[in-house]
Amino acid sequence: MRVFARRERPHPGAQLTLFEAEDGWRYSLWVTNLPERTPGWRGQPAYIDAAHRVHARVEDAIRTGKDTGIGKFPSHELSLNRAWFTAALTAATLLAWLRHLALDSDLAKAEPKTLRPVNRTSGVGSPVHVTGRRQRL
Repeated sequence: MRVFARRERPHPGAQLTLFEAEDGWRYSLWVTNLPERTPGWRGQPAYIDAAHRVHARVEDAIRTGKDTGIGKFPSHELSLNRAWFTAALTAATLLAWLRHLALDSDLAKAEPKTLRPVNRTSGVGSPVHVTGRRQRL
């Protein structure tokens, strides 16, 4: 097992820990189980670091999928859950393409909860519940 440490400049506005605020650098540690004498390019620290960063992006995609409904099955019937999973996976895929093609800056990195539609009546990005003749946020 090997432990790697990465030191990088934080982006503007990042919240640093007390340890990081001391010298202004952000530190991250991670562990790999690749043997120290891995032959070829797979054993080089630059490749291992790049593979770790890709894995972090995969975890972000999984979190986005969970936010769009993957893993929250509504029924005990397989056919209904299969339809739900298909719709949730379609939503996650459409969101990924929307981020890639149409959004930029902060919106391209926003979570699904941030991208929910804004209510026309209240101007707030939260759902309006209608009970009887009352509308509540």
